Amino acid sequence: MDLPVMPPVKPMLATLVRELPIASELVYEPKWDGFRCLVFRDGDEVELGSRNDRPLTRYFPELAELLAEALPPRCVVDGEIVIVTDAGLDFDTLQLRLHPAASRVRKLAAETPASFVAFDLLALDDRDLTGEHFGERRRLLERILDVAPSRVHLTPLSADPDVARDWFTRFEGAGFDGVMAKSTQARYEQDRRVMWKVKHERTADCVVAGFRVHKDGEGVGSLLLGLFDDEGTLHHVGVASGFTAARRRELVTELAPLRQNALDHHPWREWAAAHAEAGGRMPGGLSRWSAGKDLSWEPLRTELVAEVRYEHLQAGRFRHGGRLVRFRPDRTPESCTYAQLEEAPPAELAALFEEVSSS
Repeated sequence: MDLPVMPPVKPMLATLVRELPIASELVYEPKWDGFRCLVFRDGDEVELGSRNDRPLTRYFPELAELLAEALPPRCVVDGEIVIVTDAGLDFDTLQLRLHPAASRVRKLAAETPASFVAFDLLALDDRDLTGEHFGERRRLLERILDVAPSRVHLTPLSADPDVARDWFTRFEGAGFDGVMAKSTQARYEQDRRVMWKVKHERTADCVVAGFRVHKDGEGVGSLLLGLFDDEGTLHHVGVASGFTAARRRELVTELAPLRQNALDHHPWREWAAAHAEAGGRMPGGLSRWSAGKDLSWEPLRTELVAEVRYEHLQAGRFRHGGRLVRFRPDRTPESCTYAQLEEAPPAELAALFEEVSSS
């Protein structure tokens, strides 16, 4: 492979902001919930790379074939790998594709084929485009991308902030993370936060049912969170993490009283030594996504309530890890139910593309 932009490439990044930025040179895109992917094509060679330099080609063989049809012979394209269902984007199913067994990958590729959404162009033929303004890169991308093959898309783009706000609100139920804002004058700067992202955020009161030790072996790495369903069953809904080193040590002391006799009447007692099962909500065992990663946990008596900031739900769990806002001694664990959560209704993913194509 011999391209003007060669792997590894660190993709351009975005800064999280709370409000949609407004400026004359800004344009907006939906923020896709998938795997960031850089596609390198040189003739018959097609390579898919992740944002962390991890090769993705072997996990998505069906995409390599599709992109060989959709792209010109020599180019580098930035985009997102997603799995689209009738209910929207399915990140859990996408995660399952990162499997070490080639036979399993082939089976999943046939059963749940992935799609690719292109949103930037880094190179074309012998031309390095990273020094060009985004407006020019987008113009060329629109010209060279063939969206006739199924499951290959060009991301919608609008200069109208009202359209961006509509996308942000209306298509959350389809699994979108939020909205991206880009300057038409911006060059492609690797590994730099020169874009902006506005993401969905909410808070929920959750039962703190346990914790995991930080990977360095010192302090609390994450809190295990639970919510009660209508039948009174406490389900594992995710974790709160991202603590400073000092806060990790403080949490050890704060949580110490709740460790005493924690398993005696713990609702997850039977899971304490279990391994996580595909599709389940068990908090212990080994990670399905990171081979060999220990997810063993320390139980706590389910007496503590934490207010947690989260983005959105998927299959009854927080899609991304939550952030601890504060502990709530004024709330009872029994009050921490799914009923408090605002879950956006599903939206038709195809509607977004239909609106853009007709505009």
